[in-house]
Amino acid sequence: MKTSITKKPSFFQNEGIYTIISFLFLLSAWKMISLVISSEIILPSPENTAISMLNLIRTKEFFIIISASFQRGLLGFTISFVLGIFFGFLSGLSRVFRSIFEPFLSVIRTTPVITVILIALIWFKASNVPVFASFLMAFPIICTNVIKGIDNVDKKILEMAKIFRINKSRVIREIYIPSILPFMAAAVSSAFGIGWKVVIAAEVLSQPKYAIGTSLQTSKVYLNINDVFAWTTYAILIGYIIERIIRFAEYKTMKWKKEK
Repeated sequence: MKTSITKKPSFFQNEGIYTIISFLFLLSAWKMISLVISSEIILPSPENTAISMLNLIRTKEFFIIISASFQRGLLGFTISFVLGIFFGFLSGLSRVFRSIFEPFLSVIRTTPVITVILIALIWFKASNVPVFASFLMAFPIICTNVIKGIDNVDKKILEMAKIFRINKSRVIREIYIPSILPFMAAAVSSAFGIGWKVVIAAEVLSQPKYAIGTSLQTSKVYLNINDVFAWTTYAILIGYIIERIIRFAEYKTMKWKKEK
């Protein structure tokens, strides 16, 4: 009988209790600090933030705002994922292309986020600025990890495939793709996490009609700090849930690979 050594993500085992303990610790620390500061305009208490969250979810625009921001994040990530894999494979399989493309990748990787957002404000309409900024920040992560995965392929296996004249598409499907999967597992989670934060930051500056970032900025302008923390909490919760879904998908993918 074949036994898989793949471990489940900690959230899906008993270690999940530690996540709850950590959350309760942070909540307690937040409460104590808010009591020490004793100023709702600087740091609202957890219970007042929770009340604001409930009030926001009752508004008719709430789900439109959440959906709009999530769609921008998903679109930016999808574009970066597709193009990252495409250019990653080209760079991994062609040293000439890698030599030409590497400087561009380095420029994208080192450009400050705020610069990307400001340039996007000039080039695009407000609703597309977060998508572009998210794509540009996530793209190098995906692309670099695909290149690393291809570089990690055993050269002896490639030589054997060449000797036996294995079809190129089969080599990519059965040699390269399994090699990049572990690298992609790490890249996807990081890329979406960074992309989601960039989306919110870009929305604060670009101010599309429906957006978490726009709501944050509006709340800040009117000194409604409870809503600032409430919207921030919603953004964190969405990012956390998506990260867990991605990690679970990674676990299933890696388990399938080991069992295959």
